[in-house]
Amino acid sequence: MLRDWAGAWIFYSVLPLPPGVTPRFERIARFAPWVGLAIGLLEAGLWQLLMPAGLLVQIPLVLALGISLSGGLHLDGLMDTADGLAAPAERRLEAMDDSRVGASGVQALLVALLLRIAALAWLGSTAPVALVWASIWARVSPLFAMEGFPYLRQREGTAAFHLSHWQGLLAELVPSLLLVFALSGLLLALGLSQWAVLGWLGVLPALVIPWSLGRRLGGHSGDSYGACVEWSLSWTLLVLAAVASWAG
Repeated sequence: MLRDWAGAWIFYSVLPLPPGVTPRFERIARFAPWVGLAIGLLEAGLWQLLMPAGLLVQIPLVLALGISLSGGLHLDGLMDTADGLAAPAERRLEAMDDSRVGASGVQALLVALLLRIAALAWLGSTAPVALVWASIWARVSPLFAMEGFPYLRQREGTAAFHLSHWQGLLAELVPSLLLVFALSGLLLALGLSQWAVLGWLGVLPALVIPWSLGRRLGGHSGDSYGACVEWSLSWTLLVLAAVASWAG
């Protein structure tokens, strides 16, 4: 498990790997939410550090940090998937493989970022805890995509290794479930009981996004796994902002 965690750490982020651990890449998707926890905590820390500067400084710099820490891996999938959805069904994979970004890909990128900007402005001082929850749930969403839909590239694509070593949704979800329960318990201990409960709303985008994309594409690929992460991140932040505002 430690080797799979190390593989996830260097595959899903640009963060340095602690010495003495040899990474393995057979079942890294199950540990992606743990990488999301690290990225979310760093984003939350930067948000707090920039509090005196105000939202106009906090929002773009925190978003830039999150993108940089992930190496832009999932944003590339977001744009490629949008271009594929805009193409005729028989040319979708070809459009997703094209290294050039089309108009649909650019629009998807803008919409995803605008949703995050709106959500973070709405969240205000509560943004740090929402950033952590959203970063975790966003990386849970590809697990639902892998379980619920076939792989579009006949196990020849760059993400085929995920399914080659897949052991069923429950087994792959165990690290994520341990993480979200532990986070809820920590928030309760810190007196943030509302966020210990609200954070679980992130499961809704994490389920709906891969289901929606999978139905439209007829399956999933490495690109659409990335799109699941990015759309789930944006919509989780927005859902949490809306419900937190309503709950007072």
